[in-house]
Amino acid sequence: MHREANPPVADGARTVTGRIPIVDVRPAVEGGRRPAKAVEGETFQVTATVFAEGHGAIGANVVLRDPEGRPGPWTPMRELEPGSDRWGAEVTPSSTGNWTYLVEAWSDPVTTWRRHAQIKVPSRIDVALVLEEGADLYERAAAGVPDGPRRQTIRAAVRALRDESRPPVARLAAALSPEVDGVLGRFPLRELVTSSDPLPLLV
Repeated sequence: MHREANPPVADGARTVTGRIPIVDVRPAVEGGRRPAKAVEGETFQVTATVFAEGHGAIGANVVLRDPEGRPGPWTPMRELEPGSDRWGAEVTPSSTGNWTYLVEAWSDPVTTWRRHAQIKVPSRIDVALVLEEGADLYERAAAGVPDGPRRQTIRAAVRALRDESRPPVARLAAALSPEVDGVLGRFPLRELVTSSDPLPLLV
């Protein structure tokens, strides 16, 4: 994989400033004027600095498009070091040709709610309001999940959050299960989506 050796921020891809700025997408050769290079089937890392004002959670992903402009699998990014605002993900072009890649960032209202709920519900603060807010968010998230068992997993969490016959802590626990985590990790509820400029990749 060819890329600039430790390029400065000013030479990276053009910053897209929206509600959630995306800065210094790498690899970027000559600020995106020339393509980075990769070999068919080679996995490489895309990184970017992603941040937002306030205390709400955010997320990011990479979109890799083939020479025909078709997007590949949605690739979630993770923060490389806690508090660093530097995110990364590994992607793999599957054929030769002129590809592009970009980074998307968004507000993550479900993760924000989960953080607040794990504090408020055990402390018995605004319990009914918090659980109903979570049910509403999960309903919206379920609409973005393909029909089938995964959507039903999220809908079951909605029912649990609204099940007043169960203790509040149990209702919350059902919405925070590993199964729910897996579905929401793959199909997050995204708001205020911002995209970087596409960068060229010669495979």
